[in-house]
Amino acid sequence: MAVETNDEGRPQLLLLHVVKRHDGDSIEAMAKAHLAATARVISDGLSCFRAVTRAGCAHEPVNVSKASDHGEKLACFRWANTVLGNLKTAIAGTLKSVRPPYAYRYLAEFQYRFNRRFDLAGMLDRLACVTVRTAPQPYKTLKIAHTAG
Repeated sequence: MAVETNDEGRPQLLLLHVVKRHDGDSIEAMAKAHLAATARVISDGLSCFRAVTRAGCAHEPVNVSKASDHGEKLACFRWANTVLGNLKTAIAGTLKSVRPPYAYRYLAEFQYRFNRRFDLAGMLDRLACVTVRTAPQPYKTLKIAHTAG
């Protein structure tokens, strides 16, 4: 999860991306594909996140276990924890069950709505336009998109 904030520290854009493994190679590939080289990455200190430096990003690890307060109360993770709480509430309130093979679709839908929340009328128009222009897709194509993530 990546959160881009404005000058006041409020979240503007959100990236929710599923990685196959929490290892350096997966994190580096995600950073190169989705983060600007000028991005400042604050992580919970998990060693795999050091790989963002290979993508040109600055990395600031925060050891949550040694922090004086609980990790969920740290200012640097405030908006990330708020967004995750909203995500869990949205999924639990909308879906009867969550199936792991479709987790990336749930995340993509939440990310789409979050990133366009300031222009709700425009979001509906844009979604309708894309829906009309998109050709029908056979199940086999959808399954390929699912496995590719």
